[in-house]
Amino acid sequence: MGIPQAMEALSERAASIRESLQKSQTSTENMVAILGSFDHRLSALETAMRPTQIRTHSIRRAHENIDKTLKAAEVILAKFDLTRKAEAKILRGPHEDLESYLEAIDQLRSIVSFFSSNKSFKSSGGILNHTNNLLAKAISKLEDEFRQLLTNYSKPVEPDRLFDCLPNSLRPSSAASSQQSDVSSKGHSEHQNKSLENAVYTLPTLIPPRVLPLLHDLAQQMVQAGHQQQLFRIYRDTRASVLEQSLRKLGVERLTKDDVQKMQWEVLEAKIGNWIHYMRIAVKLLFAGEKNVCDQIFDGVDSLRDQCFADVTSNSVSVLLSFGEAIAKSKRSPEKLFVLLDMYEIMRELQSEMETLFGSKYCNDMRESSVSLTKRLAQTAQETFGDFEEAVEKDATKTSVFDGTVHPLTSYVINYVKFLFDYQSTLKQLFQEFDSRNPEAQLASVTTRIMQALQNNLDGKSKQYKDSALTQLFLMNNIHYIVRSVRRSEAKDLLGDDWVQIHRRIVQQHANQYKRVSWAKILQCLTVQASNSSGGGGPIGGDGSGSQLSRAGVKDRFKTFNVQFEEIHQRQSQWTVPDSELRESLRLAVAEVLLPAYRSFLRRHGPQIESGKNPQKYIRYTPEDLEHMLGEFFEGKTWNEQKR
Repeated sequence: MGIPQAMEALSERAASIRESLQKSQTSTENMVAILGSFDHRLSALETAMRPTQIRTHSIRRAHENIDKTLKAAEVILAKFDLTRKAEAKILRGPHEDLESYLEAIDQLRSIVSFFSSNKSFKSSGGILNHTNNLLAKAISKLEDEFRQLLTNYSKPVEPDRLFDCLPNSLRPSSAASSQQSDVSSKGHSEHQNKSLENAVYTLPTLIPPRVLPLLHDLAQQMVQAGHQQQLFRIYRDTRASVLEQSLRKLGVERLTKDDVQKMQWEVLEAKIGNWIHYMRIAVKLLFAGEKNVCDQIFDGVDSLRDQCFADVTSNSVSVLLSFGEAIAKSKRSPEKLFVLLDMYEIMRELQSEMETLFGSKYCNDMRESSVSLTKRLAQTAQETFGDFEEAVEKDATKTSVFDGTVHPLTSYVINYVKFLFDYQSTLKQLFQEFDSRNPEAQLASVTTRIMQALQNNLDGKSKQYKDSALTQLFLMNNIHYIVRSVRRSEAKDLLGDDWVQIHRRIVQQHANQYKRVSWAKILQCLTVQASNSSGGGGPIGGDGSGSQLSRAGVKDRFKTFNVQFEEIHQRQSQWTVPDSELRESLRLAVAEVLLPAYRSFLRRHGPQIESGKNPQKYIRYTPEDLEHMLGEFFEGKTWNEQKR
């Protein structure tokens, strides 16, 4: 195809396109015109429908407002209905159905809350006043109910019920009354403490368990109503009075220092024993039981719980501790040491319970009073120790023992020391209150000083005897008693074998001194040459028995021997050696010296007398007679008994 033909074809296509574009333009313009017409018509329709739309929207809003109003009215009417029902329950009181009554109070509180937050309601002011008045009346009835419930179920605990809660080892015998149940007698303290280490105590039922939840719910409502102080006063006055009555029934009484000073020792000692019993019962049973009740009723209100417990127990604790203080401050005397140790011991035993029970800030005074009493008892006991040591050394009692036996002071001091060793662990604790040194060494030192003070006093008392032989016998008896007692007690381990051996030698020394002083003179007339009235004396023979004595000299010797022996027999048969083993040993020691000398003298010189007139006048005793008579020595016989 040539170029001209191509150009013609292109021209035809361009014309065709131009024609198509013109048709499209025309269609577009026609469409725009139609759409413009629709827009105009829609605008007109919208303008025509606007009033209808406005009316429809207003009607819908009106319906919504009516629904809201109806719903609000329903809520308000429901609140009025709840108020009416709650009021009926409140007017009936809490006795019939406490749970329902408490629900009514909660409902009234919710009603008050509702109208307080919707004060725009015209009726809110009136209903608020009415509901608040109802609540006040309801809480007042709750107070009355709490007081009545607490009072009705709060009764003093009888002593027998308390005794049943104790471990068996602490229960008084059925024959003993509560006033006579002293479980802290001297001499068994250590053993009792060991037996009590794992003892089981059963808390008494102070308020029935079924009542406690009711009291708790009532207390919670009163707290929510802001009536803490009224609740506190009701609880304190009721429970404190009952606790004090329980203690009075048990036998607890408030005694002052003056009351204590006026009492005879036997009465006071019994009261101290009972006080120890009361302290254990009060702390482990009554106070612990009271804490348990208080914790349950005031669960969730810690400050009120602690304050109530403190005020309920305050006076009872004061009464108990004041007696201890009166004893600790009273005039010291040796016999009080053991009851002081008993009292110190019970305070130490109860210390952890006291700290636990009275651990809150409201109980500070009681806790401090307890600690103070413990320290004061320890101090008084320690001072009494010092007094006792001094009293032993300076004892000037006029009680004398004419027969040379063990002095009452010796047996008293030894028994005292024995009792001390029943309190070993307590004493060691006591020493450590004031001195951190080895407590066992301190106890040994105290015991040694007391023993030395006793010996010093005995030395002084021994000088009262005019007969030096009796002086030695007295010291021998008393030191022997001390040694024997120490060897048979725990003091032996503390004082040591050296102390025992040294004092056994001292006993032997006094026995030897007795023999020398008492028998030297009579032995001399059997063994030493002496001048005689006839002047016929000669040198003593080789056996030392005066073999060359004249008959007159021999008679003189026998007469002197008889007189001296009879005098010694008469006197020393009235003397006493209470220990049978020591008595036989001393008789044997005398016999071993006297009888051989007498036999020898009798064998050499007896024939000179026997060949003359009235030999029995001079030779009154055979060796067997002497041996028999020696068997009567140190029996403590009176002169009349000897003659029989």
